[in-house]
Amino acid sequence: MYRIFDAHTHIYPEKIAQKASSAIGAFYDISMHFDGTCETLLALGKKHNVEKHLVHSVATNAHQVTSINNFILSEVNRHPDTFIGFSTLHQDFENPAEELMRVKEAGLKGVKLHPDFQKFEISDKKMDVAYEAMAQLDLPVLFHTGDARYNWSNPAHIPVILKRHPRLKVICAHFGAYSQWSEAADCLKGEGVWVDTSSSFFMISDDEAKKFIRLYGEEKVLFGSDYPMWDVGDEIQNILRLKLTDKQNEKIFSGNLSNLLGI
Repeated sequence: MYRIFDAHTHIYPEKIAQKASSAIGAFYDISMHFDGTCETLLALGKKHNVEKHLVHSVATNAHQVTSINNFILSEVNRHPDTFIGFSTLHQDFENPAEELMRVKEAGLKGVKLHPDFQKFEISDKKMDVAYEAMAQLDLPVLFHTGDARYNWSNPAHIPVILKRHPRLKVICAHFGAYSQWSEAADCLKGEGVWVDTSSSFFMISDDEAKKFIRLYGEEKVLFGSDYPMWDVGDEIQNILRLKLTDKQNEKIFSGNLSNLLGI
């Protein structure tokens, strides 16, 4: 069996986890499968032989940034062999470079942003200081990308920021599309971004998934479950059902994330 690293999971403190998970489900009109706690994620990982989980959460206002980052750090420190942590930022947070330096020195490996939750356009110039700091610190940024209901996360923003910050490493969730598949294919091809497979297979066919893997390149695709939205066991089967080569599966399930983050 392949080594499996889940590159897209959300976690929350136990006292708010169910409420937070339900709020995400309501935002997408999707029934959440799980409660968003670390304990449930770890149990699922053990059940399905997932070695590592990339964990993160999103700040919906500037005041939440430090506390969320501290929570992610605490969970990574509690489970250092299993959790890989990404920090968060907010467009109104002061001194983003200082916070990014702090979390990098503490052991976090990147940044997660959700433009639709946070209500900012990916290419908003007010994020330039943060993006440049991420580039300088070699912290990849994972964007929720592509929601036809909003312009904030439109994949067309990605080439704009890469032109301004060519050293920035960008991961586009949901094959860069979520519900903007043709736009993602047009905008992101050849941009050198990474994509993850999370929250995609309920929207597209297997043939379309294979098309996107070819489009971005098998070395740029990361396996992700989007816990607590989906069952990682089902998401593993979604990849296996594509009948890719062993080499391709090894890259997607763990090798590409390992290379990107130096794990």
